[in-house]
Amino acid sequence: MSGEDFGPLPERLPLLPIRDLVVFPYMVVPLFVSRDVSIGAIEEAQAADGLMFLAAQKMTSKDAPFSDDVYAVGTIGKVLRVKRLADGQIKLLVQGLRRARIDDWIQERPTMAVRASALEDAVSKDQQFEVEALIREVHDSLKALNDAGRGLPKDVMNVMLGLTEPGALADLVASNLGLKVADAQQVLSAGPPLERLKHVNEALTKELEVLTWQQKIQSQAKEEMSRAQREYFLREQLKQIQNELGDLDSKDEDLRSLRSRLDEAGLSPDAQAEANKQLRRLESMNADSAESSVVRTYLEWLADLPWSAAAPDAVDLKAALATLDADHHGLEAVKDRILEYMAVLGLKGDMKGPILCFVGPPGVGKTSLGRSIARALSRPFVRVSLGGVHDESEIRGHRRTYVGAMPGRIIGGLKQAGANNPVFMLDELDKVGTDARGDPASALLEVLDPEQNDGFTDHYLNLPFDLSRVLWLGTANVVDRIPAPLRDRMEIIQLPGYDAEDKLHIAEQYLVPKQLERAGLSSEQIHISKAALEAIVDRYTREAGLRSLERQLAKIARKVARSVAEGRKRPARVTTQKLEKYLGPRRHDPERPDHEDRVGLATGLAWTEAGGSILHVEATIMRGKPGLTLTGQLGAVMKESAQAALSCARSRMAMYGIDEDVLSNQELHVHVPHGAIPKDGPSAGITMAVAILSLLMGRPIRRDVAMTGEITLRGRVLPVGGLRQKLLAAARAGVNEVIVPAANEPDLKEIPSRLLSRVKVHPVKELEEVLQIAVLGFSPPKRPESERGARVGWA
Repeated sequence: MSGEDFGPLPERLPLLPIRDLVVFPYMVVPLFVSRDVSIGAIEEAQAADGLMFLAAQKMTSKDAPFSDDVYAVGTIGKVLRVKRLADGQIKLLVQGLRRARIDDWIQERPTMAVRASALEDAVSKDQQFEVEALIREVHDSLKALNDAGRGLPKDVMNVMLGLTEPGALADLVASNLGLKVADAQQVLSAGPPLERLKHVNEALTKELEVLTWQQKIQSQAKEEMSRAQREYFLREQLKQIQNELGDLDSKDEDLRSLRSRLDEAGLSPDAQAEANKQLRRLESMNADSAESSVVRTYLEWLADLPWSAAAPDAVDLKAALATLDADHHGLEAVKDRILEYMAVLGLKGDMKGPILCFVGPPGVGKTSLGRSIARALSRPFVRVSLGGVHDESEIRGHRRTYVGAMPGRIIGGLKQAGANNPVFMLDELDKVGTDARGDPASALLEVLDPEQNDGFTDHYLNLPFDLSRVLWLGTANVVDRIPAPLRDRMEIIQLPGYDAEDKLHIAEQYLVPKQLERAGLSSEQIHISKAALEAIVDRYTREAGLRSLERQLAKIARKVARSVAEGRKRPARVTTQKLEKYLGPRRHDPERPDHEDRVGLATGLAWTEAGGSILHVEATIMRGKPGLTLTGQLGAVMKESAQAALSCARSRMAMYGIDEDVLSNQELHVHVPHGAIPKDGPSAGITMAVAILSLLMGRPIRRDVAMTGEITLRGRVLPVGGLRQKLLAAARAGVNEVIVPAANEPDLKEIPSRLLSRVKVHPVKELEEVLQIAVLGFSPPKRPESERGARVGWA
């Protein structure tokens, strides 16, 4: 229908908003309508002459559109057929007649109605030639599109190729090209037919280009598939040819390469004989068999192991000492032992490696010390963590009869090192477990025995391997948890915890520069005062090692790095007053004795995996059933020590002027605070005895005196362990005097002089000596000559 034979438009036209579609003139399109505003427009059109204004929505997601939500240019359409469906929807068949523009909105609800005017498709005379050229270009593009496989239905194509009216051609092509709503609306809204035809021609050109690229991509994909299929067929043919020929050339090449590697590995005679045997087996096997893969893997392990490859030793004592000093502060005993080993190595040229075991609290540098030793010797470093290992095959490997069998960690570590004389660290020896799969600690006996580790046999290799040149290092937190046979094969070197001065020095020299480097800071951007470091050690850490201190320093460095990244120009100065800003409130109150001398309150010293600490022992008496109550989560040994302390005290009650019937109708309660922490061991014996006797005598105990020692029923004081850690704890807590067993006097020679200058040490043999030093107003009674040795308790 042309513009000439279409009459004037009605003054009121119901408007039908359409989603996802632009209706062009000459289009006959089915629509499904369910919205109330659309159903009302259809009913109004049916009641009149069937004409409607068909407008596309700007946003398809809008369920209740208004005037601003539809395009102003649309199409006058005529309702051809209406069918109501069972679900309440209306199926509508509508035909587009001509373009129109909304002049005015008459109504938006409950239905939408507008006043519209038709748009003319006039072509000026001066545009005739350009229009003719564009029509031919569009016709050519349609033919090219059809030839490229994007053809339209034949009858539609014939109609479009026969059209010479630019507006009608533009509308018909746009309606069949499958354009997006925005692009189709642009064609519909363009004014003169020439502009609309230009938009259609651009869309056709773009579609042709996209189709060309699509065909090119499909062609490339087919070519790749053809190439892959061709390669597959060629490989299959090659495989068949190799099977016919016995794969002699390829297999011979692999065997020659493997044999060459085995010859260069410097195998022992036994290993060489086994390798030759397995090579002969491999030659007779099919290359694709499972057994062939197992034998090949075994031979590759033999070829990769350092049977004769050794790292050259750098026997330079001064350089070694400089390396150890640069990496670790203190630890003189360890450094002396390493220098002794290097001296013997330099004089003799070769020696069996020692087995050193570093024992100390967590964070004192046991593992890092192993790396420093490897650096000092210029040897490879291998670390194997044994914590939680329960399977013996982790050490000795699996036998080759098992699927997926592999060598143990010892042989695996040597392959990793690439030398038969590395520094090999067995970490966490005290945490090795035992279960039904075997005892890994027992498997280590052969590894660490200098008399037999020159022929260590791994189950996977089933060949002796010389481990005598390896420098073995072990680490543990508690030496008592290392199995005795294993401990007997090692030289134990104790690494005690650090005191405050050590920590301060290490923080200044090592930890602060390390954390600044990790945070990307320079020394000009941050300065941590010495007093602040002391406060961090005292208020924010409680440990024998350095890990917690390092974490606190890292926290400060990160906060400063953030402020620098945010634009801070001035250097950050971390002082004691600013610590809460960086680290929050203090985490620990310093360990201190009570603020006054009290009856029944004694200060003891304890030693744990985390280092030394002071231990308060409280005793009180109350009316009740006679007996001894012990609290504080005490272990069996500590409970027995408390019973011994009570018996020792009761045997002396008469001598000290205490009523012997005082405990006949009263209950004695001994408590060790921090009840959530398990405690065990005999070293609190004299502390408990002093607390009980102080309570019974009514005399206070000096708060500035701490003590440690095991008590016997006769009142003798026996030696204890961990003396250095306990003295460190006493110094850290501000205790002035410490009572220790006289049998521990030789241990005092290994205590640094600066530590002994901070605390006065009293070696004692008898309980009376302890009471005389610790209990105010106590003086030992004179024993009659006739009673000496007559009673238990008087030695």
